[in-house]
Amino acid sequence: MRRRAVVGAGAVLALAAVAVTSTEETARVAADGDAGTRPMPDLLGRGLWRVFTGLDRRTRLDVHDVSGRDRRVLWPPRWQVCTQYPAAGAGLDRRATVMIGVVRKGETCPPRVRTARR
Repeated sequence: MRRRAVVGAGAVLALAAVAVTSTEETARVAADGDAGTRPMPDLLGRGLWRVFTGLDRRTRLDVHDVSGRDRRVLWPPRWQVCTQYPAAGAGLDRRATVMIGVVRKGETCPPRVRTARR
């Protein structure tokens, strides 16, 4: 009989520990959700490598060539940012997708892109 009582008490303690851990984790996730919104940095004119190093690693990026040549962006240090969405200063959370329009370094942003910059 005693042995069962000890095992039962241990099970109760284990469940209590799980409940406390679960409550703490829920509070931490809620705090992260509120603190997860941060302002979008101004990336226009910067190198694409700064985008990758300046944003949170979990941020989803959509990078494309806006020169009209439909080139693949394979080596980030060779590209510069012409457009960004969302605009600088807008709230950026973990679910947002950041869209970046780039051209090769040394090229100018196309006129249609310069007038429509975000």
